[in-house]
Amino acid sequence: MEKTITVKLVKSPIGYNKRQKATVQALGLRKMNQTVEKTDSPTVRGMIAKVSHLVEVVEEAEA
Repeated sequence: MEKTITVKLVKSPIGYNKRQKATVQALGLRKMNQTVEKTDSPTVRGMIAKVSHLVEVVEEAEA
């Protein structure tokens, strides 16, 4: 069983550099307050850490 993480976009990436905007898009977040489920992996954790000021982890669940 793979663990999943639910990530929510809580702040707009407008005004931040292109790399941070690209990271938010790569996480699958397009609109404010949108949530996506991602598998828990070091890659996804690193992406969340880079844009931690824009997103929040809503929940961590076992799939």
